[in-house]
Amino acid sequence: MAIKINLDLILVKRRMKSNELANLVGITEQNLSILKRGKAKAIRFTTLDAICKYLECQPGDILEYTNSTEMK
Repeated sequence: MAIKINLDLILVKRRMKSNELANLVGITEQNLSILKRGKAKAIRFTTLDAICKYLECQPGDILEYTNSTEMK
């Protein structure tokens, strides 16, 4: 997939644990883990909005387009 998820980096910068963010956003830790690992097929805008709100970041800080040939 050409979309890279940088959620781990933002969590470290904000000194926040995954379980804390999951609770704030209102999703399960398992679903957040799927998103962090780049295994999610989609993300709801309401979820992305909540993640950005609590991490005080922009969607582009979390989601990054990378040419799929560069990732190999």
